[in-house]
Amino acid sequence: MNFCLIILAGGNSHRFKSSLGKPYQKIAGKSLVEINIDKARKFKQIKKIVLVYNKKDSKRVRSMKLNNIKLILGGKSRQESTFNALKHLVNTKKISKVLIHDVARPNFSLKLFSSIIRNIKKARAVVPKITIQDAVKQKIDSSLNEYILGKNRDNLFLTQTPQAFDLKEIYNLHKTNAAKYKDDDISLYMNLNKVKFIEGEKNNFKITDQDDFKNLKNTYKSKTNFGIGFDVHRLVPKRKLYLAGLKIKSHLGTLGHSDGDPVLHSITDAILGACKMGDIGQMFSDKSKKFKNIRSTILLKKVIEKITTRGYFINNLDINIITETPKIRKYKNKMIENISKLCEISKNQINIKGKSTEKLGVIGKEKAIACEVITSVIKYD
Repeated sequence: MNFCLIILAGGNSHRFKSSLGKPYQKIAGKSLVEINIDKARKFKQIKKIVLVYNKKDSKRVRSMKLNNIKLILGGKSRQESTFNALKHLVNTKKISKVLIHDVARPNFSLKLFSSIIRNIKKARAVVPKITIQDAVKQKIDSSLNEYILGKNRDNLFLTQTPQAFDLKEIYNLHKTNAAKYKDDDISLYMNLNKVKFIEGEKNNFKITDQDDFKNLKNTYKSKTNFGIGFDVHRLVPKRKLYLAGLKIKSHLGTLGHSDGDPVLHSITDAILGACKMGDIGQMFSDKSKKFKNIRSTILLKKVIEKITTRGYFINNLDINIITETPKIRKYKNKMIENISKLCEISKNQINIKGKSTEKLGVIGKEKAIACEVITSVIKYD
């Protein structure tokens, strides 16, 4: 009996509130997508894996170079995304069973996955569930704040994924009963006697917001390192001014071998220091012609790739930009957004402060601009 796994990653991640989509958040150097795929590949019964993705993430998904993974564009809803994958699979030879899984549940155990595969061999559908232990109330009139008190939780439970189905049956249910779809695929089964419920896992919780992601991180053992970066550049005529990867309109620009971006140079140095990987001058020598006038965004991206392969990821960045002009407040939000994309972290992990030297020294006389950065990075065991 051969299986296919559908991983649903087509949502918008609105509640996660990050410029980087939830499926691509990383723990121990791997995205949630990759963690789910790696676990599934431990089972020889899984002959095919389908990743359903959001159109806005197309470029990122293609760049991940996921080997032997079928990519399917998602729809406007979870049901539509699932059906897109099922339409691709339904006529696939030798695939009789399908597991449908939310990318936002990467913490399932191999024991649970094995139990689902074992039970679907004798059932039409298998769904993990957990009991509700908290007291439950039901709101019946939002305008009056009226509640049913003491809702009996003995008849209530929470369902999880992966959920397993007969491929042709779940395809036909999506095709004929799409209007009855609620929350997950098991909702299409009107007669739940056809479904085998097995014990789920508390740690198999769904990542919805940043707090959930923090809880997921806490299930991994980690070490935190700190790094400091500093850079200063002269301000001269006939040079462009780049700060945090943004081109700033100015009559003066920074003098440097590369594009002279003191913010990205300081970030790069801080990260390298925290990861014990030397400094920016060692990695990108100012004696090398290939780095002449190169954009600092390219250098930072190369460093992010290197630290990721070593299992590090950035926890936070605290940035001081020291200048008389330009005033940083005007550009702060765009800087944070750009750094977030370059470093593949959330905007709320970045803090920027504009500082002056009260007209003192070369910075006060508008002859130079400087930046200092403190960062913490985490490495999971």
